[in-house]
Amino acid sequence: MRIQVGIVGAGPAGLMLAHLLHQHGIESVVVDTRTRDEIEGTIRAGVLEQTSVDLMTATGIGDRVKQQGQVHHGIELRFGGQGHRIDFADLTGGRGVTIYPQHEVLKDLIAKRLADGGDIRFGVSDVRVEGVGGDSPTIRFTEGGTEQVLHPVLVAGCDGSRSTTRFLVPAPKPRQDHFRQYPFAWFGILAEAPPSSDELIYAHHENGFALVSTRSPTVQRLYLQVDPNDTPTDWPDDRIWQELHTRVSGEGARILEGPIFQKSVLHFRSFVCEPMQYGRLFLAGDAAHTVPPTGAKGMNLAIADVYVLSRAMAEYFAGGETGALDAYTATVLPRVWRAQHFSWWMTSMLHRMPEASGFDLNRQRAELDFVTRSRAGRTLLAENYVGTPLD
Repeated sequence: MRIQVGIVGAGPAGLMLAHLLHQHGIESVVVDTRTRDEIEGTIRAGVLEQTSVDLMTATGIGDRVKQQGQVHHGIELRFGGQGHRIDFADLTGGRGVTIYPQHEVLKDLIAKRLADGGDIRFGVSDVRVEGVGGDSPTIRFTEGGTEQVLHPVLVAGCDGSRSTTRFLVPAPKPRQDHFRQYPFAWFGILAEAPPSSDELIYAHHENGFALVSTRSPTVQRLYLQVDPNDTPTDWPDDRIWQELHTRVSGEGARILEGPIFQKSVLHFRSFVCEPMQYGRLFLAGDAAHTVPPTGAKGMNLAIADVYVLSRAMAEYFAGGETGALDAYTATVLPRVWRAQHFSWWMTSMLHRMPEASGFDLNRQRAELDFVTRSRAGRTLLAENYVGTPLD
């Protein structure tokens, strides 16, 4: 089967790329080893930047996010027993973020692609990408017990943080892997409870970081910084609630409890693959870079990557111009590194590091105090959190 673009991975990057390419009149085939139910049923957080929502709306997949997404115009930083609001609307000219889970974005993208006649191959196996360094790449996979072969002109590696396509970029030169593993994890819960706050709360405490997030009016998502070796069995419900009350304590704070129906431990890291392309292969999303979730950048970076990549591919198929494709890595990397810096900064400012001393805790509080008191500090945080324009 000869196609214009073969896309490996039906996550946010792969599905959004297929959708944007269709807007340019370019058809693609998406392959993924997961079933549709697995993709749509994996519950993950979702904070969409203003530009991501605008792009979804402009390309015809914004109805549900407009109806069901929760628009937030600020967050609260808590430390020393007090809350300090970062007013996005005031600091960024009225912009904000939308709370809308990643699996709901995927449902919207899948429904739209299938309605548009798109080709998505769910639940395949033995996916192999070959020949990307030459003129005739192939994507081989098994579907229904039969080997299938795609002959794409271009290949997009969008297969997530456990990517196999990433390793088709030659190493160690010219590829550079930039990697940082963090010495703690997040313990996340889903609870049937009303919201504890109208906006997200990022709490710094000597016991460790806590995040009060939300999913819906009846389901809340909350996180605690824990040891990376902890398991859900180490955290009975009573201990979870006690620690949340302790870390999000003080003036104006409240944690509303409810039945906990999901527990998980999230390990995270920072990673950048450079370059993000080789021959006819182009990486996007978590296949090319991952960030700690503190900055809420992962899905937005994936969307920004494929926005640039779809335009470059459209230019190539329209007239054979390769300039934008050749410049893909150089075009997207500045945004990737800005997001890495912001995510690292938020993480290092709010989390208790192992073996932290009183000096370290007081230094963090001094930094938080400066950020929240200074309009320049609040603006720096707000502008990075709501995101910069795609162009």
